[in-house]
Amino acid sequence: MEAMDMDVEEKSQSQSQSQSQSQSNPNSFKRFGLKNSIQTNFGDDYIFQIVPKNDWTAMAVSLSTNAVKLYSPVTGQYYGECKGHSATINHISFSDPSSPHVLHSCSSDGTIRAWDTRTFQQVSSFCSGSSDEIFSFSFGGSANNLLAAGCNSQILLWDWRNDKQVACLEDSHVEDVTQVHFIPDHQSKLLSASVDGLICIFDTNGDINEDDHLESVLNVGTSIGKVGFFGETYKKLWCLTHIETLSIWDWKDTTETNFQDARSLASDSWNLGDVDYFVDCHYSREAERLWVIGGTTTGTLGYFPVSYTGTRAIGSPEAVLGGGHTGVVRSVLPMSSMPGAQGHGIFGWTGGEDGRLSCWLSDGSPDTINRWWVSSELVLRSPKILKSKRHSPY
Repeated sequence: MEAMDMDVEEKSQSQSQSQSQSQSNPNSFKRFGLKNSIQTNFGDDYIFQIVPKNDWTAMAVSLSTNAVKLYSPVTGQYYGECKGHSATINHISFSDPSSPHVLHSCSSDGTIRAWDTRTFQQVSSFCSGSSDEIFSFSFGGSANNLLAAGCNSQILLWDWRNDKQVACLEDSHVEDVTQVHFIPDHQSKLLSASVDGLICIFDTNGDINEDDHLESVLNVGTSIGKVGFFGETYKKLWCLTHIETLSIWDWKDTTETNFQDARSLASDSWNLGDVDYFVDCHYSREAERLWVIGGTTTGTLGYFPVSYTGTRAIGSPEAVLGGGHTGVVRSVLPMSSMPGAQGHGIFGWTGGEDGRLSCWLSDGSPDTINRWWVSSELVLRSPKILKSKRHSPY
């Protein structure tokens, strides 16, 4: 077991650095201090995704050991582990506000499983029926009764109340469906995105079929890795591809702002080396601001502001997270959406291919995270090491 404890930058030092940088360098940015990092496993195991419980009393972390571990997002305390998948876990989510303790996960073993995070036991599962890989899932529908899944090149839909499959959409995509999302504030609308470069929008009211329910198709032109919604009415859509391009869409009228050179634009805006990949995008509703989060192969991350109206630009990073990882970062959990002041000055958590779960503190944060939670409980040797690569379109 390996655990690292690194000192937080002093508030006065970071403030003076920030002030001097902003006065002398228009490309100044804020550095955040690393408090602790947990080595979640032995060997070459990855962290894939970090997601919060709806009330932020826990965060779930999916690992390449085909397990999900749960921790406190405030203290880092280890709670327990959900084990049962027999292949790579591709997506996890606390999806149902009416059952806040239930975590869902989907896997390349062809199942979507539900876990009670109070007991860490599986409570239900959905099966693709043919052991096909399931890459993504989403709960929604006008009656909030639908579960959609991207299963190879198909989109499967169930009524989760009775476990009945209600549709199989198999003609809209010709390659793996990497993302499915019911659109926030438009719960009858389902978006799918695929390695074939297409984004499809479906209306899921009534008896669902592709002839009558496919409303629009957006052509990104290359393999799609991740999408997300933002804006006041969630009509904006950001899209990251497997070749690290970024595009911004209005999914209602299909207008687009394309950043084919996103990596070059981000790399040119700082002096910390080339941006090798993008992890995610983050949107602040209060600031009406979108950032793309880019990283280096040595684990440094930057929050790069994206200007998608008027002049197209990716600006200098407004936050930099450095020193917490030694490899590619797979997931970022910002604490800015946590209600109240429960975060105790924590900026966020990151996880990556080095197996580390790192906690970042904002300036002036009290020293609330103690060393006691870095313990052998966090590290359970896996009977076999399973290493999974980033999804490749080729």
